[in-house]
Amino acid sequence: MHEAFFEAYEGLLDLWGDGVEHLDIRTPYGITRVNCAGPQDAPPLLLLPGGGDTSAGWFRNAPTWAHTHRVLAPDLIGDAGRSLPERGRIGSVAELNEWLDMLLDGLGIERTALAGYSYGAWIALHYALSSTRVSRLALLDPTNCFAGYRLQYLLRALPMLLAPTPGRVRAFLRWETGDADLHPKWLRLQEAGTAFPKSRPVTGPRPTPTALRALRTPVLIMLAANSRPHDARRVAEAVKALLPHAETTILSDSSHHGLPHRQANEVNEAMAKFI
Repeated sequence: MHEAFFEAYEGLLDLWGDGVEHLDIRTPYGITRVNCAGPQDAPPLLLLPGGGDTSAGWFRNAPTWAHTHRVLAPDLIGDAGRSLPERGRIGSVAELNEWLDMLLDGLGIERTALAGYSYGAWIALHYALSSTRVSRLALLDPTNCFAGYRLQYLLRALPMLLAPTPGRVRAFLRWETGDADLHPKWLRLQEAGTAFPKSRPVTGPRPTPTALRALRTPVLIMLAANSRPHDARRVAEAVKALLPHAETTILSDSSHHGLPHRQANEVNEAMAKFI
C-alpha cells in the first residue's frame, strides 16, 4: 500500500552505508523501529527526527557519528516510518517520556547522549528535563522550546498540513529553504510521506523558565540563521537567559528544513566535539 514511501525510505537509508542494523523494540505504545550504526560497545547516541521526517533523515550525520558512538535512530511512533503504533496514539508529554524510557530499556541502555532536530528537539528537551538518563543533550534548530512559531510560518504550513500533496510539500520547502538545492532522495521521501497515515503529534506549551533554569545536563544548541519557524537570534537570546551554560551556535546560510543534512560538515564537527 505504501510501496513508494518505503522504497524512498530504504533509498535514503542506503546512504548510511554498510553495516546498518534494524531493531524492532516493543513498548507499551507499539513497536519502534530503530536504525543502528557503529560499534555495539561504543557510547550510545540516540537521535530523534523532526516531525514528518524519519530516522533515515540522519543520512549525512549518522555515518560520521558512528565512528565514535553507537548511533540509535528511532522512527517516531505514529509518524512516518517503520514504527507500528498498537495502543492508540501517544497523547501527552508524559507518554512520550514513558515511550523513551521503555525504548531505552528495550535497547539495554541506562544513559545516553541525546540529539533531536526540530520537533524531535522539543521531545528531547522535555525528556531531558524529566529524566536522569540523558548524559548530553544536543538540539538542532529546536522549535517551540525557547520561542514560539512565527505566524507567517504557520500560515504557510497550514495548507500542507491540512491536505498534504507532493506539490504542496515541494512549494513549502522551496519557500522555507530559499529554493535551496535539497538532496533528491530526501525530497522524494518528504513527498512520498504525504500519503503515509500519521497520528496527530503531541503538542503543548514550551518548557517553563523554572524547569529550564534547573537543567544541569550539558547542552549544545545549533540554530539555522535563516530559519523560517522562528528568529534564530531571538532564540539564542532566550537560551542565554534560560540556559546560560549551554553552548549555542548559529549556522550561517542555513534554513530550518535544510538542517541537518545541508550543513552536515558544521553540524557533524560541532557534535563530534560535544559528545
